[in-house]
Amino acid sequence: MVQVCLNGRRTAADGAAVPMSPRDLARSAAEAVAAGATSVHVHPKTPCGHDSLSPRVLAPALEAIRARVPVPVGVTTGAWAEPDPSARLARVRSWSVLPDFASVNWHEPGAEEVAGHLLSVGVDVEAGIWSGTGGARRFAASPLGPRVLRVLAEVTDPDPATAEASARELLAELGTAHGRPVLLHGEEGGTWPVLRLAGRLGLATRIGLEDTLLLPDGRRAVSNARLVAEARARYGADACAGGDNSGAEQGS
Repeated sequence: MVQVCLNGRRTAADGAAVPMSPRDLARSAAEAVAAGATSVHVHPKTPCGHDSLSPRVLAPALEAIRARVPVPVGVTTGAWAEPDPSARLARVRSWSVLPDFASVNWHEPGAEEVAGHLLSVGVDVEAGIWSGTGGARRFAASPLGPRVLRVLAEVTDPDPATAEASARELLAELGTAHGRPVLLHGEEGGTWPVLRLAGRLGLATRIGLEDTLLLPDGRRAVSNARLVAEARARYGADACAGGDNSGAEQGS
């Protein structure tokens, strides 16, 4: 599984390649799926380019993307889009068009309530567990853990020299992860080292302009599709290389 993360918290200042409007998100998603992405993660944006959990922002983005791709489409519930936990839960409860899945960051206040509501209305949950937070500990104690779709293991270390070690530390903190599949990914300079590790461990991964604007050789990525194609080539090569099964049980 290679998920595409279309835009994240990036803005128009990060370049024209980052899709913002529903139309551009749909086009970018279709190109990425054609390149091999098996699911889509998106941050719906206001016309001003800010992440939003409003149903008036979410619905057009989901409808546009679904008209172009046959794969599951998920959204963020990140606290940066609505910092107040009660208001964030109210926003999620107000959704009229539901995503296939949503990412819930377990270190954020109100995560259990948001995840519980999503599960109650049939939306799958990706448990976002960030390195350098208490997310793994909180998730290990969560009664919702066995019910999530998968664990989104997010390595926040952007240093390419240390990101792999940070990833291994995060996987160790996750332990059995309630027996759920793990999607491992990095960000910025750590993106490609962590993706290659995911390939060696046989874990799902993700790639896209949310995580990095650059190809492995340092050139600017012109699209999400280009990143997906490169990721599939790198991931496949590392998976075939094998020889590193430590932590491979995480993806069972």
